[in-house]
Amino acid sequence: MSRIQKRFDWLKSNSEKALVAFITAGDPDLASTKELFSAIEEGGADIIELGVPFSDPLADGPVIQASSQRSLKSGTTLKKIIQLVREIRQSSQLPLVLMTSFNPVFVYGQEAFVKDAVEAGVDGVIVPDLPPEEAGEFDALAQAQGLDVIYLLAPTSTPDRIEMISQKSRGFIYYISLTGVTGVRRSLAQGVEEKVRRIKQATALPVLIGFGISGTEQAKAASGFSDGVIVGSALVRMIEENPDPAEREEKLKVFVRKMKQALQDSK
Repeated sequence: MSRIQKRFDWLKSNSEKALVAFITAGDPDLASTKELFSAIEEGGADIIELGVPFSDPLADGPVIQASSQRSLKSGTTLKKIIQLVREIRQSSQLPLVLMTSFNPVFVYGQEAFVKDAVEAGVDGVIVPDLPPEEAGEFDALAQAQGLDVIYLLAPTSTPDRIEMISQKSRGFIYYISLTGVTGVRRSLAQGVEEKVRRIKQATALPVLIGFGISGTEQAKAASGFSDGVIVGSALVRMIEENPDPAEREEKLKVFVRKMKQALQDSK
């Protein structure tokens, strides 16, 4: 059983909703990322997503795009991120997911990437620009090694696509709550609840809501009809705005703790 499944089983048995926290690996540098990971874990996140920086992102908004540029300037590569995961695993067993464009994986080599990622301790991977129709080779390699490939659904997803993703995704389903790019929003998009309920009728997997979840009220509202939320841009912006390492880590820890408490309050 994967760390991701174990975490969701634990959450279910304790009637809790999942908080997934996203940060860009290497922003501002990889050593800082390791400390930020620890702070977020201490704050109570259930899963942490490490974003792999790429020069031509598909769905990243301006906040995460800027973090990717800072990361790339600091010399971050996919190989270095996998080494970072090895270091993180010396002290943490928190579920860890990489979110990456397919290009870095392709350049790395699909088979080598899956092998190295699993050996380092990566539990899952999200590749937004690799749809399941084109992911046959990668998906087979990942499944053979026990790496969860997490697919996305969106407001525009048809019933047939919901059914297909429900069959192919492992770990959980990532529901993009709005069309467009990532970023901080003030409220949930219209129609999210109805769409998530339809998806949950088609799958036994947890369904998590991402894109635009930036505050406690949104998290509380979204978790009322989903299995949890994914928070990214709000954390990445906090990293950008707080150059002092100790202050930055403390603010992230406090923010994550408040978001997790909001999910508890939604019960």
